[in-house]
Amino acid sequence: MMKVLDFIVRSNESLNYQNNLIKVAPIDNEPLPEMLPGQFVQVLVDNSNAIFLRRPISINFVARERNEIWLLVQRVGEGTRKICESAVGQKLNLVFPLGNSFTIPQRAGSYLLVGGGVGTAPLLFLGKKLSEKGFIPQFLLGGRTGRDILQLSEFEALGSVSCTTEDGSLGEKGYVTDHSILRENRFDFIYTCGPKPMMVEVARYANATGSGCEVSLENLMACGFGACLCCVEKTTRGNRCACTDGPVFNINELTWID
Repeated sequence: MMKVLDFIVRSNESLNYQNNLIKVAPIDNEPLPEMLPGQFVQVLVDNSNAIFLRRPISINFVARERNEIWLLVQRVGEGTRKICESAVGQKLNLVFPLGNSFTIPQRAGSYLLVGGGVGTAPLLFLGKKLSEKGFIPQFLLGGRTGRDILQLSEFEALGSVSCTTEDGSLGEKGYVTDHSILRENRFDFIYTCGPKPMMVEVARYANATGSGCEVSLENLMACGFGACLCCVEKTTRGNRCACTDGPVFNINELTWID
């Protein structure tokens, strides 16, 4: 059930030059509703005469024991910059949870979670759900440098982690789609989020190896309700809004594979 709720910022940590981890809890301590990995929130940007639309942010993690939602926010413009500057104790208004979710498997298998840059955000919550089912997820995380690999210790607590960096400062040098784990293993199912060119290559790899695959699109979203049509993605069922029909799509629904 979608809610519009005021939250209070409990902590705001700068993870690197561009990304902040913001942990928020309902201001009246109302218990959080059910949320699923892959869903997102829309954050109201207060105290701005120039920013009228909410900003969509992936649900990075739900800490039930603390009644918290974690938001991994990348500063890409004025709206996200103001969110990243939120002070501890400040109020943030969220519309949540929005969108659909990754499919949680019901039987044991080999599950690979591939993230690039801040696209790793929804994979932490997904990894937690998989571990709660008794599965050991394999994470493959990529970034330009070691500083761009976010929340590494949190991922390591949930499963096995491999990394790539373009400059070779952490893990193997290159792109995630070049990592040796993809040549040496086969996976039953692959989940991915990050830059579209990366996800397209992951989808092609999954198709070639017979692995199931879901992608979480990062299309530009404005309203979050399917009204503005700026996040439309071409699919085998026609044009679909990433904010309402997604952001998670099975690759069989997309037109990426020739």
